[in-house]
Amino acid sequence: MLARYPVLTALRAQDLAPLLDADAYLRLPTGSELFAEHSPCGGFPLVIDGTIKVVKRAANGREMLLYRVEAGGSCIITSSCLLGGAAYSACGVAETPLTLTLLPEPQFTRLLGDCAPFRQFVFHLFAQRIAHLMQRVEEVAFVRLDQRLARLLLARGDDIHASQQLLADELGSVREIVSRLLKGFADAGWVALGREHIRILDRPRLREFADAER
Repeated sequence: MLARYPVLTALRAQDLAPLLDADAYLRLPTGSELFAEHSPCGGFPLVIDGTIKVVKRAANGREMLLYRVEAGGSCIITSSCLLGGAAYSACGVAETPLTLTLLPEPQFTRLLGDCAPFRQFVFHLFAQRIAHLMQRVEEVAFVRLDQRLARLLLARGDDIHASQQLLADELGSVREIVSRLLKGFADAGWVALGREHIRILDRPRLREFADAER
């Protein structure tokens, strides 16, 4: 816990002790839903291991990835819910097996007011996440889907183990369109396609395409 969140060393012993109690840790399997849209906020998550994906879901079942919360990180939607006393506006799902604990809302509020290092930690992560979300909005609004797909593949490495549906969800698109774009990449010789596996064959050409101004 302290390795993931060094700021907690600034807490008083009586505030820190409950967070270091192994019995307070939650261990959840992949796919577990941590929070749902319109549900109340139960506390501030401190992720020890694993990754949470925060998504916005449409009525037709489509979803868009907003961001991920990794070990040592913070969930901006949870922070805003706690600060504003509002319900969740998105869903949080365990993308991998998770180990985490929750800082209860009363303690979160008190530490935010009484502990300057904790307050700076929360607002610093808040600012980082806002910047990330603004970049995400800019990409969706102004970058073509085929270029966004190319950038996503490049960021994942040369061997990508992911379904086309997962890539579509991350891009806020549908599987059929992503499948057609990937086939175009394969026909160009940039990638090789397998079952839930994509291998980048020509990274320079794919990068040139991803960064081209159109």
